[in-house]
Amino acid sequence: MSPGNKFQRILLKVSGEALMGDNDYGIDSDTVNRLAGDIAEVHRRGIQVCVVVGGGNIFRGISGAAAGMERASADYVGMLATVMNALTVQHALEKIDVQTRVLSAIPMATVCEPYVRRRALRHMEKGRLLIFAAGTGSPFFTTDSAAALRAAEMGCDALFKGTKVDGVYSADPETDSSAKRYESLSYLDVLARDLKVMDAAAISLARENQIPIVVF
Repeated sequence: MSPGNKFQRILLKVSGEALMGDNDYGIDSDTVNRLAGDIAEVHRRGIQVCVVVGGGNIFRGISGAAAGMERASADYVGMLATVMNALTVQHALEKIDVQTRVLSAIPMATVCEPYVRRRALRHMEKGRLLIFAAGTGSPFFTTDSAAALRAAEMGCDALFKGTKVDGVYSADPETDSSAKRYESLSYLDVLARDLKVMDAAAISLARENQIPIVVF
């Protein structure tokens, strides 16, 4: 543990798109390696780290449903994409000597461990970095919801979400020059203003468990 840090155990939500680099889809190895280095630096400061990885760089359930695929099936395909990303991030971390475990909400014992809360907590107690894959294991829930759920289950002090912009805005600052940047917001403010930083289920779950959300 690291007594000088405000948060001792955090969950980091990484979108699948964050792994693309400048590509239109897929995984950029240089980007993954840079991300792994940043995560490793935090971990080596004595902060316990969990990671939830999205799958939007490979397949997004909502987009698949919009293209004519039945929503539940599309979501399951999206969950499998998150496992591919999680294994890629694990490889990058272990190359720099960070012990990790990938735990999947959909059991696939050949490539990773099934998610079991008590086992996950034991891994953290042993100093291992955890990567949670396959979302919640159920369709109709996003990886944002999975991040809030795992943060609550692991007893995290905060949920960190990295985005393409430097915080929460009233509108997309890339398309609306009048968008206002908020320094801080209550959970109810986010829900009432329908801000799209995370989905409503994730915000509500964080609110119920009093888990701060740090957007950067």
